[in-house]
Amino acid sequence: MAARPIGSTAISFGLVSIPVKLYTATSSQGVHFNQLHKKCGSRLKQRLFCPVDDEYVERDDIVKGFEVGKNQYVQFTAEELTGLETERSHYLELVEFVPEDSVDLIYVERSIYLGPDKGGDKAFNLLTKAMRRTGRIAVGRYRSHGKEHLVLIRPYKKGLILHHVYYANEVRAYDDVDLGEDQRFSDSEESLADQLIGSLASEAFEPKKYRDEYAERVHKAAEEKVAGQDVTIVPEQPQAQIIDLFEALKQSLREVESKRSTGTEGGTAQPDADAQPEKRKRTAKGPKKASA
Repeated sequence: MAARPIGSTAISFGLVSIPVKLYTATSSQGVHFNQLHKKCGSRLKQRLFCPVDDEYVERDDIVKGFEVGKNQYVQFTAEELTGLETERSHYLELVEFVPEDSVDLIYVERSIYLGPDKGGDKAFNLLTKAMRRTGRIAVGRYRSHGKEHLVLIRPYKKGLILHHVYYANEVRAYDDVDLGEDQRFSDSEESLADQLIGSLASEAFEPKKYRDEYAERVHKAAEEKVAGQDVTIVPEQPQAQIIDLFEALKQSLREVESKRSTGTEGGTAQPDADAQPEKRKRTAKGPKKASA
């Protein structure tokens, strides 16, 4: 089954513009749990609470705040935040090409596959082969949802892959990690360590050899619980009643006529006998449609 694109853009550098499609490259398959009410087994909903006013806050009363100091915030309206967004653009601008081995993998945040869009096949393949031939990858800016992202594009398989990467101020320095004092080792200790690594050495990394065993145990336990009927079935919450206007009018008319026939409407007096044929005539035609 062919992959479905999640979006489209255009790679732009110099006077070249290459239309491309974006495809999801990774998807977490870890297990997730929901918080339930122990008493009835229904899923809990989080409510926003203000500890100062000691009350729950509705969505309409929430504004965005930026922390400028400890417990100090400045508020922004939706209009102000919109004005701060980056310029809307449908292009992925390449600003430089760097050696592939100069990029530290710690900067990679997530990955997206790239494929040529309509009319961009030749230029896409030309760029792919040129980057592979020169051993360089592209550094670019990608604007999306009002924000500007730093990205890398490199050859992958027969095409290209895009990596969202962290900015420099988002990556902590490894120099801050305490490594302890420098140690010296004997020849026998170093030889033993080399032998240990050699005993576990492989020619290449093969992800298919590994699987999430915890997730498998959770899925298996869930299947066993289903088989044993140890399952909490939460009753479906009643939906708000949707009243059909035409049906409501007919029901109202039936109730009025019922009261008239029993003489309970506005006292015990019976309806005028002369008005009965006219009433039956209107009833046969049905109630008039209500205007919007």
